[in-house]
Amino acid sequence: MKTLRQEDKIIENVRKVHMIGIGGSGMCPLAEILHSKGYILTGSDNNESDPLKRVKKLGVKVSMGHCAENVHGCELVVYSAAISKDNPELVEAQRLGIPTMERSLLLGALTRKYDNVIGVSGTHGKTTVTSMITQILYLNKMDPSAVIGGKLPIINSNGIAGNSDILVCEACEFVNTFLQMSPDITVLLNVDNDHLDFFKTMENLVASFSKFIGMSKLAFVNGDDELVLKATKGISAEIVKFGFSDNNKYSAKNIVPKKYGFSFTAVKEGNEIIEIDLAVPGRHNVLNALAAFAVCDYLGVPAEGIKDALECFHGAGRRFEFLGEMGGFVLADDYAHHPTEINATLSAAKALSYKRVVAVFQPFTFSRTALLLNEFIEALSIADEVVLTPIMGSREVNTFGVSSEQIAEKLPNCIILNTFEEICDYICKTAGEGDLVITMGGGDIYKAAHLIEQKLKK
Repeated sequence: MKTLRQEDKIIENVRKVHMIGIGGSGMCPLAEILHSKGYILTGSDNNESDPLKRVKKLGVKVSMGHCAENVHGCELVVYSAAISKDNPELVEAQRLGIPTMERSLLLGALTRKYDNVIGVSGTHGKTTVTSMITQILYLNKMDPSAVIGGKLPIINSNGIAGNSDILVCEACEFVNTFLQMSPDITVLLNVDNDHLDFFKTMENLVASFSKFIGMSKLAFVNGDDELVLKATKGISAEIVKFGFSDNNKYSAKNIVPKKYGFSFTAVKEGNEIIEIDLAVPGRHNVLNALAAFAVCDYLGVPAEGIKDALECFHGAGRRFEFLGEMGGFVLADDYAHHPTEINATLSAAKALSYKRVVAVFQPFTFSRTALLLNEFIEALSIADEVVLTPIMGSREVNTFGVSSEQIAEKLPNCIILNTFEEICDYICKTAGEGDLVITMGGGDIYKAAHLIEQKLKK
């Protein structure tokens, strides 16, 4: 029996919910789940988007722009972390005494409404593995609900509201958001030095992951990652290990590079189960697929069903997402914003048969760039050419004295361009036949990719 929290009692006692920023990628799947459970929803947003269109198709009344009147008549106001405290709808809700709830608290409350909650955690790969598990369960008629950090093409959304007792969730460690959840099964893919502006030390980060997987009954963990194994120490959850080495319950053997990705044999307790041909590049995706295989095998999905679903998985949105071939070169976009992710993405790109790999990278947050400056330089050096933008500070002020110039001066074939329009013009002029151009970063660099796409289509 899951322990109820204050927000659960609120959710139980209301039916009319207003969502500020309802078109956000994190809010849309929660809106779908609430709608499926009979809640009467309204919402507001400043921007049209694909998730917003999806919400509107459900019949939800959405107001464009934020104004105080939008919350009148509702019993609960939910808001995303991006909403400022002086938002007129939040201010009005507080004036009227209407309860308010941040998105992560709502997600936590929803996890206590399902009997089989799968929380996918780790510094890297969360979106991909959450997407893989969702696709496997969806195609094998297990009717899951899901909350994903990127768009899964097969459902054309960041989430889905199913009718089973299974909820698959991407579990983000930043500011300990995932500790609001109540998972039954957890996955821990890796632990790396990220978000240290919040955690301060690696010990604190490991302790947070340990607390998260310790909240579940069963934890699938990367048995080849020392910090992951450290996080498993002293927890009561049953531990199932996956990885490349033989000492894991699930392992990957016979790994062979193919045209679009690697093929491998899934092995369970030393027995070869099935061969899988992936359509997503990179050795790291073998490990991601193995994690998804292990979870879905435990849930009773036949090996053939897992194989078929993984072989038609072409990635989540902004995870080595191929946007097409244009002007003789191939354009792709990726969320990689940490050196480990950049290394994995560029290594995967270099393993393919392109003449040159051009990385267009937007550094994201001053603290991360300053802390990992040398690691960024090393990872980006894998590319044949690098185009940098200025650092996107996001929530931070640059008290670190760090700049993109400090990266550029250590890379032999690198330039800095200040605007997406400049990047678009440069790439369209310089990228040639047989090149791969890949935009990377955790901010809004994808806009540069779309500008290139639009210009070349014209």
